[in-house]
Amino acid sequence: MPAEPATSPRDASRALPRLTVLRAAPRGFCAGVDRAIQIVELALARYGKPVFVRHEIVHNKFVVDQLKAKGAIFVEELDEIPETDQPVIFSAHGVPKSVPAAARFRNLHFLDATCPLVSKVHKEAERQQAAGRHILLIGHAGHPEVIGTTGQLPEGAVSLIETVEDARRFVAGDPDRLAWATQTTLSVDDTAEIIAVLRERFPTIAGPHKEDICYATTNRQAAVKAIAARCDALIVVGAPNSSNTLRLVEVARREGCARAFLTQRGAELDLDALAGVRTVGLTAGASAPESLVEEIVAALRTRFDVVIEDVVTAEEHIAFNVPRELRQPVPQ
Repeated sequence: MPAEPATSPRDASRALPRLTVLRAAPRGFCAGVDRAIQIVELALARYGKPVFVRHEIVHNKFVVDQLKAKGAIFVEELDEIPETDQPVIFSAHGVPKSVPAAARFRNLHFLDATCPLVSKVHKEAERQQAAGRHILLIGHAGHPEVIGTTGQLPEGAVSLIETVEDARRFVAGDPDRLAWATQTTLSVDDTAEIIAVLRERFPTIAGPHKEDICYATTNRQAAVKAIAARCDALIVVGAPNSSNTLRLVEVARREGCARAFLTQRGAELDLDALAGVRTVGLTAGASAPESLVEEIVAALRTRFDVVIEDVVTAEEHIAFNVPRELRQPVPQ
């Protein structure tokens, strides 16, 4: 009988250092992101190429590149779009009122992919402003969602609060006519600190009927909290311009995992940085598809004997309808 190979595949696997991967759940796509991507894909199926999209539909280069390959053209402003009968889609982050107004002026056919939970913040801010209150918007300057929410209201009706220090320094024209709202993708803990300061300084300040930070942001941060202290390192899959993704890195570090970092693709993962690691956490921001998580696991398997443990802290069953015109059967 021929001799067996000196090292069988099973032995080779055993020779690799063992790595336990704590895979957090929920992770990845939320209902608002899934809806926004569906809107682009359904618009392409119904109206053909090209479909124009103002701003990244969601903050993930992989997703954007996939949609580009299918026929979507991404622009930052409407004036980049030529005269066309093809649809224009507004991103999941929401837009100022001036954007649909400009689209109507040009007779552009537009579809709004704003996440319904962002639209909720818009409506609440409008309601509070109509009641005579000045809006304190907790969020990050320059983020599309903040720009969109601010743009629902008249100039000067909103003051941006980014930090606890901002909350302490804010000078109110009328301390009894204030309301707060938040970006949907913030750190739950940081935002709670800011709100506590505002409530202490302005006891009559009004808030939303239901928390503005969305269920997906809250759930993904809670899932990271559940595993961070057990991890030697924690990988967050997502884009560097994604607010909810960056917050996951911050949460992991705050919860005791100093070696938390973001990566976009499996090919970009620095495996050398994981030398000596025995337990690694793995999650993904709300705009990162599960295929990118699978890429990370595949990359880890090239260097480690990977054992996956799924840590589930909540289950999500939320879905949002796409616009009515996209729910109709596509004409043959």
